[in-house]
Order: sequence, then structure tokens, then C-alpha cells
Amino acid sequence: MSSPAVAKLTNADASARMLKSTVATLGCAFVMVMAAAVAVVLAIAGDANRLEAERQRDRIEAAIESQVRLRELRFQSLAAAGELQNSLAGPDPLLTLQTALAQLGGRFLEFDGAYIVSSSGVVFAGIEGNSPAGQAGYDALKHFSPTLPGARNAGGAPMVRLPDLRGGPGTAAWSLTHDGFETVSVMTIDIAPRRGSLLSQLLGPIKVVGYRRVTDSILSELAQRYRIADIRIVRTAPSDPLSSRAIPSADGTVRAWLSWAPDRPGDAMLRQFAWALAGVGLLFAAIFAFVVHRLRGAADQIAVREGQIQRLAGQDELSLLPNRRTFDLRLDQELAHLGRTGAGLAVLLIDLDRFKAVNDTYGHTAGDELIRQVAQRLSRLVRSGDTVARIGGDEFGIIQTYGNFPAGCAALGERILASLTEPFVIMGVATTIGCSIGIALAPDDATDRETLLRLADTALYQSKHGGRNRYSFFEAQMNRTLALKRMVEEDLRRAIENDELLLHYQPQVSVDGATIVGVEALVRWNHPEHGMVPPAEFIGIAEERGLIVPLSEWVLRQACKEAKRWEGIRLAVNVSPIQFRHKDFVANVIRIIDETGFDPTRLELELTEGVVVDDADAAEAAMMDLRAHGVGLALDDFGTGYSSLIYLRRFAFDKIKIDRSFLEYMETTGESAILVHSIAHLGRALGLRVCAEGVETAEQHRFMQAIGCHELQGFLFSKGVPADEIDRLLTQDKPFAGILAAA
Repeated sequence: MSSPAVAKLTNADASARMLKSTVATLGCAFVMVMAAAVAVVLAIAGDANRLEAERQRDRIEAAIESQVRLRELRFQSLAAAGELQNSLAGPDPLLTLQTALAQLGGRFLEFDGAYIVSSSGVVFAGIEGNSPAGQAGYDALKHFSPTLPGARNAGGAPMVRLPDLRGGPGTAAWSLTHDGFETVSVMTIDIAPRRGSLLSQLLGPIKVVGYRRVTDSILSELAQRYRIADIRIVRTAPSDPLSSRAIPSADGTVRAWLSWAPDRPGDAMLRQFAWALAGVGLLFAAIFAFVVHRLRGAADQIAVREGQIQRLAGQDELSLLPNRRTFDLRLDQELAHLGRTGAGLAVLLIDLDRFKAVNDTYGHTAGDELIRQVAQRLSRLVRSGDTVARIGGDEFGIIQTYGNFPAGCAALGERILASLTEPFVIMGVATTIGCSIGIALAPDDATDRETLLRLADTALYQSKHGGRNRYSFFEAQMNRTLALKRMVEEDLRRAIENDELLLHYQPQVSVDGATIVGVEALVRWNHPEHGMVPPAEFIGIAEERGLIVPLSEWVLRQACKEAKRWEGIRLAVNVSPIQFRHKDFVANVIRIIDETGFDPTRLELELTEGVVVDDADAAEAAMMDLRAHGVGLALDDFGTGYSSLIYLRRFAFDKIKIDRSFLEYMETTGESAILVHSIAHLGRALGLRVCAEGVETAEQHRFMQAIGCHELQGFLFSKGVPADEIDRLLTQDKPFAGILAAA
């Protein structure tokens, strides 16, 4: 039998062990809970730091893009400035170019230096600060970018081509490069001398190259403006990739980084949580309450910052009005409420008249000030429930949600016209502009955003082309153009695929009117519902909608098939500029000739002067390729475009066609007659065939015969007729003798 002391000791040991076990269990549980809590907090803090770092990195990228776009706009203003264009178009541009650049440099540029160079890197003018600079300064700049004009590309990274407003490739390019000592931002932009200028004919493409050194003051200004701490350039790779941006060297390697110190809300949260854990570590519930409270505070801070970012993303920086994104969201919300409230709304699109004149006359700064003043006036004209936004450029939008429609819209339109026609004081000068307004109503006109905006834009187009400084409501008849575009896009493709189009041919006759020497193919569209659609209505729309290439190929293929039976007769087919610039144009022409078995020496493609002006080198290569296959080339509408003698000398044309506008009101002793006479003699002197279009009277026929034209085309002989009629005319001997005798 155990003694009581032994039993007591045993119970005490058991109690101690139990207490110890309980304490250990509780301690382990506490440690596990605390570890889990700490792990959760650390994870949340890490995510908060990462998210904030990503947001700041995005803001850095946005800031760089904003600065690049701003300098691009400044550069475009320089490239388009009238003084520079006048210098390029002058008789001795190289002597005046330096002076013009120096005058414009202080007015437009934010660069340390700028040069005007040729595509081979020859400097025509340059400035460094306020001093002239020459070839040596530009040569020193080349090592920052191996793809600058005249630089030898040693495998380095090319400059970034900046897109235009439609997302396509623009005319400007940009790079940020570090050469081991300093970081330089380089920008280039193409400048087009005035057409016909001596410089454009001799030297070809010209570029403006500008650079700016990235200094500590610039980085400090960037940090202060975008609220990002310690922006600097370092030569050691930062450990955190989210807080740095690589700056390549000219050879493509990276030896410098743009670094910054991102905010770390998670670290701040951890410091405060650690203090709370040390202060109330014995109070388990209080610790968790404190953690929850601090997490909630951190989340609130992140939410506040997110709200600030969203506000900046939805606001136009210049006018401080909502931007296009916010306008679209607001309009979607109001349209969603239409079905529930039964109310209506109106969308007003406002386009400023003569805004470009203010920009061109007083500069970009004056244009910005005008935008701000217009925004202030519009904001004062609407009620609190309405939305005023800057859509883009000089276009504003208003969502009117309450009112007596359409009377309320008309009243608002009148107030807007009256307010915006009052003079604006810009840079101390009273400036008067106006505006055009287009109005669409919901649900009367449309109930979805895209349609409503399109209809308002249609009404705006009506106001602008109806005299400006007025407002127009969308009306059903304005939809004809829209309906025609939809019809062309939807039906023309099917008509091409199903061979529902047809061709007419207008004869080209010898100058004595006795024989047919050629025919010109003219496309016709007999729509099953709308009847005969004039080519003037569907050709232009087909070019806009991307259907001109398949349409042109159908015309060429069908014309070759039908004209194959007319032995000895040339076939003339018009070529659209868009079709000619297509990369596979020559290959497609040769393929169609091979498929149809048509004799290429009988095919004559008619090109307009604009085709060869846009890209002379590519046009020359394509034309030489066509000539190598035996295809003839005619310069159509000669005399109405650029008509430079260089084009006739450089490009391999076989024939020129005098435009019908010269013959329409021509008198045999008038100025038009002198021009026609000169064109005919010019063509004969260059060994080209000369064809006159639009011959409609016997007097015109006799005049063209007297001045030595080779071929004639016009209603005096025949309009465009079906292929069967050409068959009939070719069976006759002197088919137009009766017409000429009667005339």
C-alpha cells in the first residue's frame, strides 16, 4: 500500500506534467497560431508591396510614354511649321534652313540639340542649345543609336517606331540609350518638303533628329510630378526587377538602369504590427483585433491610392474634364438606366471651328489654353447631373440626362454656340472661334453607345458641312451614307465572289476617228435592290472598307477574259493607288495574265500621278517589273496633279492621257487650248503616245487632230458599252464615220 506522501507526489507530478503538457500544447498552439498569423501578414504585406511596386512601375512607364508623346507632338509641330516648309521649298533651301531651325528651335523644342539630316546622315542644319551646330556634333550623337541616318548599324537595338493615332506606324521613332557616361533620349521624325521643291527632288527623304540628356533635374521633376521617390540612373543592376527599367547601350547590352524607391505599405504595416505584438503580446484576441485593424487600414490606403489612380486614368490631363474612357462608361451607365426609368438622354458632340488656325498662328501653348477655357465654359453651361468630357483633340462630348427633349437639347445647343462664339483672351489677344454640334437622342435614335455616338457624329458632320457654327439633330435621311457604306461592305464582297458585277468598255480611237485602237474597262454594279449603283458611290467606299483589292483583281481578270477575243486591240484597266501599293500587286497582275492567257503586250495599266509620288522608289521598282513582263503603263489624268517633268523622265510610261477637264470648257484660242497643245507636244517630244479624254464635239476632235494627239476617247465616239457592242463595232469599217460626218 502506497503512502500518502507517495500518492501526493505522484498526483503532483501528474498535475505538473499535465500542466506542462497543457502549457506546451497551448504554447505550441499559440506559436502555430501566431506563426500562421505572421505568415499570413507577411504574405499580405509582400503582396501589398508587390502590387504597389507594379503600380509604380506602370506609372513610370506611363510617365515615360507621356514625355515621349509630348516631345513627339512638339517635334511634329516643328516638322509642320510654315517657316521650315518655306525654307525647304525656297530656291536655295540650304542657306536658309539653319536660320529657320534656330528661330523655330526656341519656339517649339525641348531638346538639348536638333539636326536636320538626309537619309544618308548629311547635316543640313543643326542647333546645340542656342548655338548653331554642324556635322561634327551630329557624328558625336551617332554612337547613341546605331540606326540614326548615316550611322553604321552594328547589331544594336533599333529605335522604337511610335504609332500614330489610329495605331498604325507613325513617322517618329525614339530611343533611350546609355553610353557608359550619360543617358540620352533621341527622337527622329520624317519631314516632307513641299511637293515640287528642289530639295525633295534632289535629296529625297529628310529627317529631323533631336536629343536630350537625362539629367538629375529631369529625374527629380519626374519624381515630384508622379510621386515616386528617388528616381535615378544606376550602373549596377537593382535586386528588385519591379523597381528598375533597363537602359540599353548602343550595342544592345545593358549597362545602366533607371531605378526608383517604391512605396512599401506592407513594410509600414509590419512595423506597426510588430509594435502592437510586443505591446499586447499576452492578449491573444487583442493581437488579432489589432492585426485585422491594421490590415483594414492598409487595405484602405491601397483603396485610396487605387481610387487616385483610377481618377487620373479617367481624367483628361489638359482640360481636367473626364476623358473618352470615362465618357463611354458614363454613357453605358445612363443607357442601362433607360429601360428602368423611362427617361431619355441626349449625346452632343462638339467640334471647335478654326481651332487649327489658333494653333498654327499662336502656337501649341495657345491651343492648350484655348482648350482649357472652352472646358471651363462648357462646364458652366450644363447642370450637375450632366457630363462634359473631352473626347480628343478639339472635340468635346456632353451627356444630357434630364430635360425636355428635343427642346432642351436645342436650348443647350444655343447656349453653347453663344458661349463659344464670345471672344477668348489667349496670350493677351482676343480670339474668336466657333463650334459645330451634332445631337443624337436615346432611345429615339438608338439605345446602344456605339450607334448613338455614330449617329451624333453623323449629325456633327452635317453641321460642319452645312456652314459650321450650328447644331444639327440626327435625322433619318442622314443615314443614306451610312446605309450605303454598309450595303457596299456587305453586298459588294458577295457580288465579287458571285460574278454579279459587269464591265463596260469605252473605245479609244485613232486621231482620225477611223479605227478602234483600244478599249478602257469600266466596272458597273447592277444591285438587285438598289438598281445601277454609280462607280463614284461605291469605288471610294470600297477603298475605305478594304474591298478595293479584290474588286480591282476581279475587274482585271474579267477584262482579260473578255478582251482576249479582240485581236490587236489594247486593253486599258485603271489601277487604284491602294491596289498599286499592295505588296503583291505585280505578282497578282502576272498571275491573272497567266490564268487568262492574255497577251501582256496588249494590257495597259492606267496609273494616277499620286501613285508615283507617295513612294517613288517602290513605284519605280514595280513599274520596271511590269514593263519587263511586257505590260504597258499610262499616266492617267495628266495635268490635274503634280505633273512634274521628273516623273515623265524617271518612270517608264508609254502613254499620257490628257484629263477631260481641259477639254470641257476649252476654246481653241484660250488658256486651256494652250495647255493642251503644250502637253501634246511634250508627250510627242518624249516619245510617248498622247490620248485625249472627254472628246465630245467635232471642234474638239479637229483641234486634237491638229495638235498631233495620237488617240481620242469620249462621248463623241461612244460611251462605255457592253462587250457585245464592242464586237459589233469591230466588225464595221470606219465605225464612227457617220457620227463624224453628222457632227
